[in-house]
Formats: sequence, structure tokens, C-alpha cells
Amino acid sequence: MHYTCPVCNTENNIDLTFRVEEYVCRSCSNHIDIDQNISKRIVKKPIENVVLEVGQKGILQAVEFTVISIVIRKYGTHIFWREYALKDKSGNDLFLSESDGHWVLLETIPKEKFILGSSKTLGEYNGKTYRWYETTDCNIHSAAGFFEDTLKFSLATYKEYVNGTDMISREQSGSKIEYFKGEHISKNEIKKAFNIPNLPPYSGIGIVQPFYINIKQVINILCIAALLICLMQTYVYTSRANDTVFQENIYFKNIENKELVSKSFTLLGGSAPLEVRAHTAVDNSWANIQLSLVNEKTNETTYVSKDIEKYSGVEGGESWTEGSETEEFNICGVAPGTYHFVISAEKQKIIETTIPGSATDGVTLSKDPSGIINVLNNATQETTSFGDVKTLESDSSEIGNLVKQAFPNKNLDSLLNVSPVAQTPNLSRVSDESSIDIKATWLPVSFWNFGIIIALMVIFFVICYVGKYYFNVSKWKNSSNSPYPQS
Repeated sequence: MHYTCPVCNTENNIDLTFRVEEYVCRSCSNHIDIDQNISKRIVKKPIENVVLEVGQKGILQAVEFTVISIVIRKYGTHIFWREYALKDKSGNDLFLSESDGHWVLLETIPKEKFILGSSKTLGEYNGKTYRWYETTDCNIHSAAGFFEDTLKFSLATYKEYVNGTDMISREQSGSKIEYFKGEHISKNEIKKAFNIPNLPPYSGIGIVQPFYINIKQVINILCIAALLICLMQTYVYTSRANDTVFQENIYFKNIENKELVSKSFTLLGGSAPLEVRAHTAVDNSWANIQLSLVNEKTNETTYVSKDIEKYSGVEGGESWTEGSETEEFNICGVAPGTYHFVISAEKQKIIETTIPGSATDGVTLSKDPSGIINVLNNATQETTSFGDVKTLESDSSEIGNLVKQAFPNKNLDSLLNVSPVAQTPNLSRVSDESSIDIKATWLPVSFWNFGIIIALMVIFFVICYVGKYYFNVSKWKNSSNSPYPQS
């Protein structure tokens, strides 16, 4: 189908057959009346963010459509939106409307199908209620293509009703009233349909733009995921109790400066923590254990080093104790498999220096390398430790008084720091039979990770829900009939 412009003699072609009332010449932009074959006016060419061309073809709803006309409408002094009229070979019509990068796909509907409520702010179409969004007065700013009806440049009124991503648009130009049913269509669908690389960028929130995440799908996915996680957690938890997989008492002399490889043990079930408890007798000293858990299939190794230390003494007349003879720690997320430990450990050797001639009927003083002063009550064989000489000298307890009686007018600091020649090591506190007890327990699957996952899922849903609320508030901020409170 082609028409020759009576003004510039340019051929205006369209690869469709339908009744054309008017067209705008693609060359001279004259608005031509077909019946009279005369120009009615010169129309501006649509150029503001126009991405489709008259005659361009695209696939929508699995049907090939052709762009037959383009109209840019103007509201106020600077607000524009673009309307593209499409037609297929069977004569069916579709319309694309784009504003600020947001696209709506529309089709005409019988006006009697849209029923207004008594308040005029609500309407119903096919059982769905639509809320009046806004009424906009506009006129045609520019146009191109072929038109089945007379192109009216007078003021037109658009009244939009919205329900989520759907809308009903009521267009009135003069006495003519038309209704259109519209729905959001993504930019990717437009790109794919018409094979175009770039589209106008988004600005703000479109009138029927969907939220970034489908809340109903999120609820379904989260509920199914939570149910599966709960079932798995329940099965794993009820199918296994605490199980001691390794326990051994090891002498320090057997692992000093070398490593001990333990017997193999097998862990069955889901990944779970392996609790390790290490105990050794320490008194104003320390011990250290190095433990490597080796997966015999993958050779993956988890290394742990722990100090066990316990100190006590008297300061300001009050006894104090810190540390413990036992350390407990978890190796988290241990997968099922066959494992063994590689163990090494060391313990502080307490070699005390005793004051020559200090063994009296009352007390014996000694000082270990860490500077702690040990006072042995010769009568009761009880030892009391002090952090330093100053603390001992100021102590007013029974043991402090015994020290003062045993060493009257003596400088204890000088006595305890005599030259090495005068010192005699006392190795009685170094025991070749000291040992460390190691026990490893395979625990049930921890509820900690389970709780974290469920909490994160709940937090994610709350964020989505609150985000959608504020998204809709922003969407309706330009409406005088918003269902949300406006600040």
C-alpha cells in the first residue's frame, strides 16, 4: 500500500492493507487528508527518544506486528511520552506507550466493559478493581505514519486507573471516548521483539512498573526451602546422638619435639562440629597442644593450636586464680569421612631457684622463671604463690607473717636474685609422668547454622515486603488519589 504526497511527490509505503484516513509524509511532514489529497498542516517529526520507525516489524504475543504510526504527546511544557500504533496482517491492533523508559502494551476494549464505582475513583474490568491514578490533559506534539482516524490536535484528556502492573486508560478527544487495557512490558521484550540494541533509560518508577522481586514467588520459594531445611535438620538431629570418636591419655615425654599419629576413626551423617576437650594438670604454668585433623580420603587438614594455662597467687591479702586446666573447642563443619589426628604438645618445665639456707622451721621460698614467688609452708606442705616480691612483702595473711618471721630484716628480692652459682635448681616439680588427656566428640548437627539460615530467610522476606511497600508509595506519589499516606 502506497500513497504519493501531493506536496513533494514522495512515495509513502506500508507493507499492510487497511483503511487509511490520513498520513504524515515521511519526507516533508505534511499532514495529508486521503479523500481530498491535500495537506492540512505541517507536523513536527517525532525525534525525542523515538526508537521505532514506521514500517518496522516485531514479534509480540507470537504474532508479527508492523508499526503504522508514531505520536508524541505533550503534557505541560516539558513532559512527553511516545505512542506507537501496531497492526498485524489480520488487522488486529496493539499499542505501545513509553514514558521515562517505562513501556506499556495496550489494546482497545469496549467502553461498556469498564464499570465505574459510585465514587468514580474505582472501576472494575473483568472482575478486577482498578484505582484512579490521575487525569492528564495533553496534546499532540509530533506525529508520523498512517492513521485510520482523523488526527486531532486539540486538547485530549487521559484518565488512568491502576491495579498493580495493569491499567485501564480512558482517552477522550472531543466527543470521542476510547478505553484501553494496558500492562507492563519489559525493555528486554521490546528489544527482542524489534531487534533493537538500545532503549531510553529508566527514570523514576513507572505507573505499572512491577516491583523488582515477585513477592508471591519469594514466599513460595522461601516456604519450600524452609520446609526442606527443617525436615533435613530434624532427620539428621534425631538420627545421631553425641558420639565419642577419640579419647586417649598421652604423656608429654612421648610427644616432646615429635608428632603422634592417632588411630583412624569414621564420622557418619551430615556435616557437624567435632568437639575436642584437652585436660592437663598445670599449676602456675602452661601447656600447649597442636592438633591436626586429617581427612584420609582428601588429605584436607584442619589445624588447631591451644594453650592451657592456670595461675594463682595472693595480692593485697586476697587470693586470685585465672585460667583453667581444661580447654574445649570445636572444629566446625566437619564432613563425614575417615579421619585421624596428628598430635604434638609441650608443657612448661618449672625449674625453681630456691634461696640457699631458706628452709627453716617455717617456710621455703622459691622463684620460677616467670617471676612468680612460691612460698612453701614446711609444716603443712601447702604452697602459696605471689606475683612479685612487693606483693609478698605487703601480704598480711598468715603465710605472709611466716615469711616475715623466717626472714626478718632480709631483702627478699636480693635473696631471690642471687648469682647463678649460688642457686640450686630444684627439679622436683618437673614430672616425666605428666600427661594430657584428649577427648573428641562427634556432635549432632548444630542448630546454630540452621537458625542463622532461617533468620536470614525471614530478614530477606521482611526487606522485600518493606521494600515493595515503599516502592508502591513512590509509584503513587504523583497521584492525588494515593492509597498510601503521603508526607
